[in-house]
Amino acid sequence: MARLLVVVPHPTDPPARLGQWLRDAGLELDERHLGAGDPLPADLGGYDGLLVLGGPQSSLDPAEVSPELVGVRALLDQAVAADVPTLAVCLGAQLLAQVGGGSTRVGVEGPEVGACLVGKRDAADADPLFAPLPLSPDVLQFHHDEIDRLPTGATLLASSVMYPHQAYRVGQHVYGIQFHVETDDAIVRQWAESDSVCVAASGLDVDTICARAAAVHPDMAEVWAPFAGRFAALVQQHAGRRPTTVGR
Repeated sequence: MARLLVVVPHPTDPPARLGQWLRDAGLELDERHLGAGDPLPADLGGYDGLLVLGGPQSSLDPAEVSPELVGVRALLDQAVAADVPTLAVCLGAQLLAQVGGGSTRVGVEGPEVGACLVGKRDAADADPLFAPLPLSPDVLQFHHDEIDRLPTGATLLASSVMYPHQAYRVGQHVYGIQFHVETDDAIVRQWAESDSVCVAASGLDVDTICARAAAVHPDMAEVWAPFAGRFAALVQQHAGRRPTTVGR
């Protein structure tokens, strides 16, 4: 069975529904919860893909503020170098942009919050993961920082009204998405109740943010569960190419 390393930088953003979709698609998930003290492997040997989730940390945090992100950046750097199938979500996508030669900053338009749409770019029509998506799929946003410059040679796949760099691909198999697809109702409520800055920037109250998220979660599942299946297929293809060592 193909093995996926799942990096959870903070307990408030577990793999949740995305993790279940990937298991349903046949992947074995090795979850490393950094907030619980789980160690990260030194490299991606023994893994066929990488999933990096989000968290309240800033992509701009120095090592002394968020030391747990040092190892995350190192794994993303390895994934880019070897073109290992990777999906980096929100904070993960921002870290991926940095290690790939792009950059992040505090969002110039303020936080992007709640249920919204992203629009596919023309290049998405030729991408194996994004081509089958609808033109404007539902997603969940909850971020302060933005990706202001994509990694060197990256392909832009989706944009939003507030921030253009919503989804991108580095090489052939490494993907970053600024938005969330893994959320459930409980996760969104936890975020809304703990991030007063984001809530204030949205112009909505906590209950409205949560209600709108709950309304789109079923539609998100219809779109993003098959997306997860297509990503799982990339990981499985990579597993098929990985050399097997036979001992005596």
